[in-house]
Amino acid sequence: MLIIDAANSDYKAVNEKLRNTDEDCTIEGCCGQRFIAAGMSGKNVTIHGIPGNALGAYLNDSHITVNGNAQDAVGDTMNEGKILIYGNIGDASGYAMRGGKIYVQGNAGYRAGIHMKAYKEKIPVMIIGGCAGSFLGEYQAGGIIIVLGLHKNGKSIVGNFPCTGMHGGKMFLRGDCGNIRFSEQVTAKTAGDEDLKEIREYLSEYCADFGYSLDGILSEPFTVITPDSKNPYKQMYVAN
Repeated sequence: MLIIDAANSDYKAVNEKLRNTDEDCTIEGCCGQRFIAAGMSGKNVTIHGIPGNALGAYLNDSHITVNGNAQDAVGDTMNEGKILIYGNIGDASGYAMRGGKIYVQGNAGYRAGIHMKAYKEKIPVMIIGGCAGSFLGEYQAGGIIIVLGLHKNGKSIVGNFPCTGMHGGKMFLRGDCGNIRFSEQVTAKTAGDEDLKEIREYLSEYCADFGYSLDGILSEPFTVITPDSKNPYKQMYVAN
C-alpha cells in the first residue's frame, strides 16, 4: 500500500505518484486537486479529503473510493471502472460517461448524467443515494441513472427539467414522483417487475457498498423514464 500525502502537492505530483506504482494507493490530505487518476487503468485508489473537478475523468479499469465529498465533473467521459463516493458530488457528474459505475451515497448537483451514452456491451450506471439537482439526465443517450432519495428530508428527489433532450437510456426514480414535471419527449411510468429486474444487480451492489438493505430499497415503488420518440428534437425545432 502506497500512502500519498497530497497536503502540499498539486494534481500533477499526485498523479505522477499514482502512475509510477502498481500498488494500491491511499491519498491523504486531498483538498481540491483536480484530475486525480484521469485516464488511468488498473489502479485502486482511496482518497481522504475532497478531490477537485474531473476526478476519474476518462477513467479505464480502475476503482476509486472517496471517503468524503467530491467536486464537479466526477467521472467525466469515463470508460470503465468504478467510483464510489461516501458523500455528495458537485455538478455535471458522469458527463458523457460511456461505461463503468458511479455510486454516490449522498446528493448530486446539477446536470448529473448529461450526455451519458452506451456503446455495445458498455452500459454506464450512476446511482445517487440522495437527491439530484436540475437537468438530471440532460441529453441522455444511453446507460442507466438511478436516484433513491434516501435522505431527501422533504425535498423533491430531482430538481427542475429532468430528462431534457433525453433520447436514449433509462432513468429510475424511487418513491412518489407525482409532483415531478417531465418533458413531453419522455414517458414516465411505474416500474414493473421486468424493469426492476434490470437494475436489481446494481442496487444489490450499491447496498453492499454502503450498508443498506436491498429489501428496504425495493420497499418503495420506482418510476422508470424512457424517451418516447425516435426523433425527440423534432418538436423543439420544427414548426407544425
